[in-house]
Amino acid sequence: MNWLITLLAGILSGAAGAMGLGGGGVLLLYLTLFAGVEQLKAQGINLIFFIPCGIIAIIIYSVKKQLEIKKILTSSTFGILGAFVGSWLADIIGGDMLSKIFAAGITFLGIREVFCGIKAIKNKRKGRGCITK
Repeated sequence: MNWLITLLAGILSGAAGAMGLGGGGVLLLYLTLFAGVEQLKAQGINLIFFIPCGIIAIIIYSVKKQLEIKKILTSSTFGILGAFVGSWLADIIGGDMLSKIFAAGITFLGIREVFCGIKAIKNKRKGRGCITK
């Protein structure tokens, strides 16, 4: 049964990450809640996990000609800067507080999605949540 949960977590994380939907959240939840991994170690595993997944996604999106190099370079530059700042802050904050911040963030996003879904239903927009385009 444990291998099944691990398999499902890996598949869900990889698929969500390849679609740009934040599969890291799924993997972090699995690692910390089910696998008993400390928050900081789980974050490290999460980062390494997405290197091969990202490479596969880049290949697929490249073949489909769905990549915009200028936007990739801009966002990557700021992403690298954010990674340094985030790693530095993670060391200062510590694993326990990071777990609480992560839990608060996930809770906030979940509540937001519920309210956005209700708003979309009231406005008769299908599957768009808070996106108004």
